[in-house]
Amino acid sequence: METLRRTVVREYFVGDYKLLDQFDKGAFGDIYLGRCLYTGERVAIKREKKRTAHPLLNYEHRVYRTVRPAVGLPRVYYFGEADDHRALVMELLGPSLHHLFELCGRAFTIKTVLMLADELLLRLEHLHGRGFVHRDIKPENLLLGHDLTCKFVHLIDFGLSKKFWDPISQVHIPYREDCSLTGTARFASIAAHEGIEQSRRDDLIAVGYVLIYFLRGSLPWQNLPAPTKEKKYEAIYEMKRSISNEQLCKDFPNEFSLYMNYCFKLGFTAKPDYAKLRKRFRGLYDKLYLKRDLIYDWEKINLEFHHDQKNPAMPSRYAPATYRQDDGRSGYPIIRNDKAGYWSAPANKCGIYSQ
Repeated sequence: METLRRTVVREYFVGDYKLLDQFDKGAFGDIYLGRCLYTGERVAIKREKKRTAHPLLNYEHRVYRTVRPAVGLPRVYYFGEADDHRALVMELLGPSLHHLFELCGRAFTIKTVLMLADELLLRLEHLHGRGFVHRDIKPENLLLGHDLTCKFVHLIDFGLSKKFWDPISQVHIPYREDCSLTGTARFASIAAHEGIEQSRRDDLIAVGYVLIYFLRGSLPWQNLPAPTKEKKYEAIYEMKRSISNEQLCKDFPNEFSLYMNYCFKLGFTAKPDYAKLRKRFRGLYDKLYLKRDLIYDWEKINLEFHHDQKNPAMPSRYAPATYRQDDGRSGYPIIRNDKAGYWSAPANKCGIYSQ
């Protein structure tokens, strides 16, 4: 994602919240740092124009209200309109897995990937249990919390999610084959490429692609040359079809190919066995004699950075050392912005900490 130049918004208020700086830009809205006028708490404020061609913020707010409360989902404080914009005020979270992946040299250890697998399956089990599929699982939409929730992965951005099942009537949405591709092509299921209505299996397949992406450092269908977006999507689809799960997971424990095969065999309305999938990954954790200390790769880099910060021969993978510091609370690297006077993670959807 292109780094944005900080935009200062002067005296703009949303309910009891004041907008401060813009720190990210999404496909369907801009993200700002804000502050509660009464408590001083820092928040994330997502805005969209009222006259936008595809308004999603009101829908996203309703989804958050439906699926809350839950561990791993941001708290929503306020939704309303101000001037020519709609605004959603949410809890401020930590850095995304996309930025932490970059920080770690685009390679996570299998220990970190297995811990993330457990977290993501728990998030999906809750979301699906409330009758929604996310339809855009990707590292940019997976954020860490802060303080007491810094070990939990949070699922955000529900603008593309859809209700697939009514918990009261127990009715599943009908099967269709005339849908357009929704979500991010890199992590979308083959069925989503084929225009089939997405259900629980598609979210699980997207999680599988994310985990394999973290292990491999990239996916085979990245950076394919194509003259148009449509041609690129076609090329991605064809490559996904041509590569078996065993080939995709080559050189990694077979639990990952077993996971993908299980998800591929799920029927459109089938309920996944989330506990079984988590148990399989936890079994691999034990098989590899991994220590259950809940320390992720990015936390190790932070510890090694502090250990070597006075050493001029410090390995380059820890650079740039001049801006990484630790506030003593979050447990992972952050950036200090002296001019604005607050701590922040690398530019991400909800990654700013108050000093």
